[in-house]
Formats: sequence, structure tokens, C-alpha cells
Amino acid sequence: MTAAMHLPRLFVRQRIGLGVNRYDVRAANPDGSEGELLAFAQQKRFAMREQVTFWADDSRSRPVFSFRARQVMDVRAQHDVYDEHGRVLGTFGKRFGASLLRSTWSLTAPGLAATGTERSLPIALLRRVLDSVPFAYHFDFAEDGGGGVVMSSDRQRSIRDRYDVSVPDPRIDFRLAASVAVALDALQER
Repeated sequence: MTAAMHLPRLFVRQRIGLGVNRYDVRAANPDGSEGELLAFAQQKRFAMREQVTFWADDSRSRPVFSFRARQVMDVRAQHDVYDEHGRVLGTFGKRFGASLLRSTWSLTAPGLAATGTERSLPIALLRRVLDSVPFAYHFDFAEDGGGGVVMSSDRQRSIRDRYDVSVPDPRIDFRLAASVAVALDALQER
């Protein structure tokens, strides 16, 4: 089964904003450079129930997808990803207990369940001690039951957070992948 809107690679870049996290989601060009803007997201910090809406552009006149926590202020909250018509594309959530040493996330899509973990235990431990240092870190999501990598998110070294997201599995819609990449940035420390 192939997702309705699958892209094998995309980029997520954080913008600086006062009181909000802002993100650009861009397609990858065939040469590996950043391509067209797919969505613009804005997340309010310190919200009671986490919700992020992705818009067609900065004008925020047309929402194109979103994710929303099922629970209010819960570090183990599951998040549903919705298309522009309110249909669920998939879910993701942080596995709090498993994340004490190395951050661990779950991801589900039609016909797929996967678990994502930080690739490097030493970097995971350093991030917990030196939280103000912008480490490059990597998440690999592998299909549960011993399957291969279905998605990876690589944080690049930069002042503003920038992610290179690879999605080799065609069952993952780019809107789900973009939502997870934004969550890895915005919700990682919770």
C-alpha cells in the first residue's frame, strides 16, 4: 500500500519566533537541494493540549494538515495527524520510560507500526547533560517486528534547527513524516 502523498525526502527548517516555534517544510529537489515550500507550521509554546497546524504558506489562510495530542499535558501523549479534511493519516508519540537514556518514539500509519530511536547512545547522553549545545542527532524509525528503516530524521549542525528527513517506505505520507520531524524538534525535551 502506498500513502496518498508519499515523498522519499524532505527538509524541515525552524525559524526564530517570539513565543512560537515556526517551521518550513520543503520538498527535496532531485539534486538534493531544498525545493518548493510544501507547508509552513507554527506551534505555540506552553499550550495545554499540543496542536500544530501546517498551512499552505506564511499567510496562514489555508490549512493543509495538522497534528493534535489526544491528552492534555501528558509527556506520553499520542498525537494524531490529520489531513485538511480531518481524516487521520497516522499517529506518533513519545515512549516516556524508554526515552530516559535514548529518546524513543512510536509511529503508526495504515499497515505499519514502527519505533524510532536516537542512533547514538553517547550523543543522547551528552544531549541530556549539555542541553544548550546544538548537537547533530539522528533518529531511525524501524518497522516493529524486525523490519527495516522506514523513516529517518537527521538534525544538521546549525544554530536554527534543520532536519533532513528520509522516507524510504511508501506507506508513510509526507504529512505524517513532516509532523513527526517537527515533533522531534518541538516536543523532544518534554
